[in-house]
This record gives sequence, C-alpha cells and structure tokens, in this order.
Amino acid sequence: MRARIYQPARNAMQSGQAKTKNWVLDYAPSAARDIDPLMGWTSTTDTQTQVRLKFDSKEAAIEYAEEKGIDYIVQEPKKRAHNLRPGGYGDNFATNRRTVWTH
Repeated sequence: MRARIYQPARNAMQSGQAKTKNWVLDYAPSAARDIDPLMGWTSTTDTQTQVRLKFDSKEAAIEYAEEKGIDYIVQEPKKRAHNLRPGGYGDNFATNRRTVWTH
C-alpha cells in the first residue's frame, strides 16, 4: 500500500490561497479499474483510493504514515510568486498619472 503526501494546489476558480495550507495523504490505487460491460461505468474493489486524510503539517502526515507502516512519497509544493502591483487598485485613480486613463 503506497501513499502520496502533498500540499494541494488551488483550483482554477480560486484567486486566494484558501484550502492550500493543509497537507493531504492519498493512497495510490493498488488495482486497475474495471469497466462494467452493461453500463460502461468504471469500478474497483480497492476502497483505499476513496480515503483522503488531511493534516496541519507535512511532519504530522509523515509521522502518521510511519506509525501505520505506510510506504509514502512526499511531493514538495511549487510555490508561486504573488502578483502584487505597486499602487494596486488605487493606482487607477491617481492624480499624478502621466497618461489619460479611460475605459
């Protein structure tokens, strides 16, 4: 049974960093999915793939995996740079603009 420990990325609908601070432990599938011949749905007998454990820190997730004897891989997150403009939104209404601002 192998698990992956990672910090989830924000989804496409998020502009902030909410729900990206926790660490997640997901189990890798141990068997391939089967296709139902009648309906065409995919199914599996492996129930561990439905388990997703959340932790406050990477160390807590690693400690849990080692305590339970779970083989794990840690994927470090790729941090993105914050896009902060000098002046920000208020710069749109500045009185010292060099060019005329219109819609």
